[in-house]
Amino acid sequence: MNLNKIFICGNLTRLQEMKALPSGKSVSSFSIATNRVWTDKPGQKQRDALFHNVVTIGKQAEILNQYCTTGSLLLIEGRLQTRPWEKDGQKQYRTEVVVDSFQLGPKREQSDDQPSTNTEPVVPEDEINPDEIPF
Repeated sequence: MNLNKIFICGNLTRLQEMKALPSGKSVSSFSIATNRVWTDKPGQKQRDALFHNVVTIGKQAEILNQYCTTGSLLLIEGRLQTRPWEKDGQKQYRTEVVVDSFQLGPKREQSDDQPSTNTEPVVPEDEINPDEIPF
């Protein structure tokens, strides 16, 4: 059995480039950044960011173009695809995520001074009592 499935939760790094196929369907391409934070052996906090090329087709492309801006949090489910092409006689490759489904993250709260960068949901600690969990 083979499986080609990817889940990515990250922030939109650039606005989508919308194009139309000859059939009339919309195609959107953009990139999403994911980050990772860890502590190395000497105890220093390290950060790493990865950028993923993403492609959406049809109604999904139109919805993402309408509701997402740079920095928007997205959860994407899709598959990996590598496209080859030739440029100046040399073969080039691009690996991208083709979206099957997605979920928009929470809307960013904006104040008059600056936009909020906090996209983490706030969960009050007193709502869940671990002693009341039956397992």
